[in-house]
Amino acid sequence: MAGNAPYGNPVPVSDLATEILDPVLRKRAGISVGLVQSWEEIVGPRLATMTRPEKIQWPRRMHEDDPFEPATLIVACEGMAALHLQHETGEVIGRVNAFLGFTAIGRLRIVQKPVASASAAPRPRPRQLTDAERKKLSGTVGMIEDEGLRGSLERLGASIIGTRQRKS
Repeated sequence: MAGNAPYGNPVPVSDLATEILDPVLRKRAGISVGLVQSWEEIVGPRLATMTRPEKIQWPRRMHEDDPFEPATLIVACEGMAALHLQHETGEVIGRVNAFLGFTAIGRLRIVQKPVASASAAPRPRPRQLTDAERKKLSGTVGMIEDEGLRGSLERLGASIIGTRQRKS
């Protein structure tokens, strides 16, 4: 291994992902990862499960001297949540602007479409391991001295093995 390899303080993966995704989202949707991540805090848990910010549409400026005009926030919305969101439009715009730190948003446009995320879908529960599977797994991680690490790896192995079909 090279002696000049960069070692430093560990950085959370979410911070690295934000650094990569933020410029892409800004360019393609005019929106930041921070706004998407803070959406529940902005609109509340009731609306956050059925809505999500899609895009910020900035008005075109014909000349550099044209005055600043606030943008339109496009929000994807499911079913009855559209009515609730429409009722709370002024408050949501105020909260988004407070989050962004300036009067960036002037209008809200609601687009009805499915919003449910994959994380909301329930995961299948792993099956119980057979005695042979449990014994093999314990033998595999048994040489690890650190109890916490050994326990974590055993739980991980049990969940992986438990999602596989049992061999007949």
